[in-house]
Amino acid sequence: MPNELRNKAFSNMLWRFMERIGAQAVAFVVEIILARLIVPEAFGIIALVTVFINILQVFVDSGMGNALIQKKNADDLDFSSVFYFNMAMCLVLYGLMFIAAPFIADFYNMPDLTPIVRVLSLMLVVSGVRNIQQAYVSRHLMFKRFFYATLGGTVLAAVIGIGMAYKGFGVWAVVAQQLCRATSAAVILWLTVKWRPKLMFSFYRLKGLFSYGWKLLVSGLIDSAYNNLRKLIIGKIYTASDLSFYDRASYFPRFIVGNINTSIDSVLLPTMSAEQDDKSRVRAMTRRAIKTSTYLMMPCMVGLAVCAEPVVRLILTEKWLPCVPFLRIFSFTYAFYPIHTANLNAIKALGRSDLFLKLEIIKKIVGLTAILSTMWISVLAMAYSALVTSILFQIINSWPNRKLLDYKYGDQFKDMLPQILLSLGIGAVVYCVTFLGLNDILTLLIQIPLGGALYIAGSKLFKIDSFEYLFSIIKGFRHRRDVT
Repeated sequence: MPNELRNKAFSNMLWRFMERIGAQAVAFVVEIILARLIVPEAFGIIALVTVFINILQVFVDSGMGNALIQKKNADDLDFSSVFYFNMAMCLVLYGLMFIAAPFIADFYNMPDLTPIVRVLSLMLVVSGVRNIQQAYVSRHLMFKRFFYATLGGTVLAAVIGIGMAYKGFGVWAVVAQQLCRATSAAVILWLTVKWRPKLMFSFYRLKGLFSYGWKLLVSGLIDSAYNNLRKLIIGKIYTASDLSFYDRASYFPRFIVGNINTSIDSVLLPTMSAEQDDKSRVRAMTRRAIKTSTYLMMPCMVGLAVCAEPVVRLILTEKWLPCVPFLRIFSFTYAFYPIHTANLNAIKALGRSDLFLKLEIIKKIVGLTAILSTMWISVLAMAYSALVTSILFQIINSWPNRKLLDYKYGDQFKDMLPQILLSLGIGAVVYCVTFLGLNDILTLLIQIPLGGALYIAGSKLFKIDSFEYLFSIIKGFRHRRDVT
């Protein structure tokens, strides 16, 4: 990869990472405060509603955002056509949710759910305004704009959510916080990004984009329905508290993985798309993404699994302890997400949305079988099934790239193995601290610095490639800063 492209990609990934870290750090603190002020059942109710919103959210994009990023010569006519199409789609979807709200409430036997569904579904309309602006920012690698929009929206939403929780609004505090965060971010992004929709529209251009995007739409719809199916089943068969513990446990690993993975994902597709005619460069980028993200993510997830109980007890209090086993399972489930992201982005960048769709169908058949096999056993069994299928999905996602990029799963696993072994070894050492019988604060104060120091030392000792790569990048940025 040429130095200019590599530095531009890394710079934008850094901005995206800072945006995710800044916003998620604020959101993380807010979630902790709200979890202490509001009973777990309230979060279970929100999780029920977001099941439906998350599925419909796929239609907001319709695969068009990725199509605009992937298209080599997308212009204002393309962007404007998709903008008006998306806005019309969002209004239709909100209307459907407004009408369906009482039926959703009846399905869960919760009459009070109707107004919550109708208010929280406004996020679909907000997404219609924000979606194309995001595609424009991604295509032109202007991720600094995301930093200001997301962080600003998150801070404002934090003030509103916490204030309402203190006043005793319960579940409505969470509703207001989520809706305000999405709306504020959309407004700030609209004000900071210069692009505006023009008074032009082309069905021909829309059709061309949709020929690529519809496969991603169907893939996204299948993926979203599958990812939310467990929550739908838990909310129906078990209790809102069970769903709350299950959903809350996924928040911590999702917080860590989401920040790293989203940063890489946002930059990887446009960067790969720009080099789509040179498969050797796409292969190099895919390999580097897998190695680097695994190096960053694996120790975090192993560490979270090891420290799960003191983390939950200290941050969320004793009432949330039932989520500890779920937290450990999800930590290992999310640890391998970089492989999914890198492989799928390579397939999309090469224009093979047909393969993308086929992979989703295969994976969801496997996943659905796992869900149906465990749904009547227990919520914990369903969580374990998510871990098993995540491992299987790695192999499935990498399958096309054995021919497209000459980069098969065995090679990918070899690239990840040093980071995995180092993380597991250090995790075993750090876990021994729990046998000292110290309180939670002292335990974590020893475990976290010890794990970090051992990981850095081990990286240098065993000459981990990703450590050397990141160190050289950071050193290069510091040198350019000193020169200027």
